[in-house]
Amino acid sequence: MKNPFSLPSVRRRWGGWAAGLAALVLLTSCELFEFSPNQTHTPEAYRDLTRKNLEALLARPNPLGDDSLRFVFISDSQRFYDEAAAFVRSVNQQPGVAFVALGGDVSDFGLVREMRWVHDRLRHLNVPYLTVIGNHDHVANGRQAYQNVYGPLNYSFTYAGTRFICLDTNGREYGFNGRVPDVDWLRAQLADSAGVTQQVVLCHVPPEDADFDPQLQAPYVQALGEAPMLALHLNGHRHSFGISNPFELHVPFINSYGFEKRQYVMLTMGRTGGFRLQTVPY
Repeated sequence: MKNPFSLPSVRRRWGGWAAGLAALVLLTSCELFEFSPNQTHTPEAYRDLTRKNLEALLARPNPLGDDSLRFVFISDSQRFYDEAAAFVRSVNQQPGVAFVALGGDVSDFGLVREMRWVHDRLRHLNVPYLTVIGNHDHVANGRQAYQNVYGPLNYSFTYAGTRFICLDTNGREYGFNGRVPDVDWLRAQLADSAGVTQQVVLCHVPPEDADFDPQLQAPYVQALGEAPMLALHLNGHRHSFGISNPFELHVPFINSYGFEKRQYVMLTMGRTGGFRLQTVPY
């Protein structure tokens, strides 16, 4: 009879237990491992964040009631993680804010890990946050990573009577193929006025920028000009604040600060028109 406590037997048993334990760890904790920095696999807690944030927003009453809507606008979080944490602390002290709009370039290199790191800061906001895709979010496998983490590249939602139309305007990242931004989709969104008193377009690259597809500039601007309910055009990309009317339309174009500027824009919109703009340092 073999001695079960002999050294060879113990080694065989320990080897079997170790292999089983290793397999169990791999099966139950595979989301803890990253096999490539460019992978697009995304843990469940970081998937479909646009849908999750929209559900949270639409379940909340408007903090300012029926007369007006207040939201924070900022852009280009990229590698500015310390600034993101300070941003959250500042926004959480502002009264009446319904949500945060982030105008693209969530990441710098289009990596899931970067988007996760930003979300790990922004999830501490007392309000939901919504994003659009920026040109840096397209780098390498970034487009797929952004869709996994956040969701659709073009989407819209209505809150407190205001429709927010969020779209991909990063034409250079598609080789100026004449399809981005999707002007037909934009026109359809602007034409749908059901339950809406005003509209806001949110994108990353503004139409006057060299990274916007030049063959789509005229039809894009025409679509904006033909939308009587359009109140604001918001974009990021330039990292600094500015307000202008580059095409002499009826709508102001507002560039937001990047996170590294340690300032953001807070907009309060009346239900029947008009807005008040504050720039807030943090």
